[in-house]
Amino acid sequence: MPGDRRLARGDATRRLVLRRAVDVASVDGLDGLSLGRLATELELSKSGVFALFGSKEELQLATIEAALEIFRSHVVTPSLDVAPGLPRLRAICENWLDYSEKRVFPGGCFFFNVGAEFDARPGRVRDAVAAASGSFAGLIRETAVEAVALGHLDADPEVLAFELHALGRAANADAVLNGGTRAYALARQAIGARLP
Repeated sequence: MPGDRRLARGDATRRLVLRRAVDVASVDGLDGLSLGRLATELELSKSGVFALFGSKEELQLATIEAALEIFRSHVVTPSLDVAPGLPRLRAICENWLDYSEKRVFPGGCFFFNVGAEFDARPGRVRDAVAAASGSFAGLIRETAVEAVALGHLDADPEVLAFELHALGRAANADAVLNGGTRAYALARQAIGARLP
């Protein structure tokens, strides 16, 4: 079926473009994306790439969704396989630090970087970034609440979740700016002190 092959080829091209887009955006921001740049770098026709997305904003939104899928596969999904409460909370933090330290995205944590880019700019792109970041912060909070409810920890779960989120973000920011892995070691030490 020629139509099926064209559809499959279009899906494969879309995945290829989005994989490159998340890497570019992690370093240059979502504003650093352009249909022309991606077409040139991937040796595709600009009109073909445009047909996949239609506008820069649609490309940005699709890039956020693609980055979220990658983030979930590295951080969230493996954490959900761990026992509830404190073990899962530890796994979330460790998987997150590993994801950032291993540079799954060349610019470090995709959502930290694009969050800083769009945090004060209203619109659909900011809303999508905020929703993605908020869902992860919510997972940390829910897991902290669960750990307290199970008697694994004696802490204010809201404060604990805020601290854990802040430690991960600080490790990413420091390591991206200054290089090296010291920030991750310090974050692991600080998280270990909060999650005995």
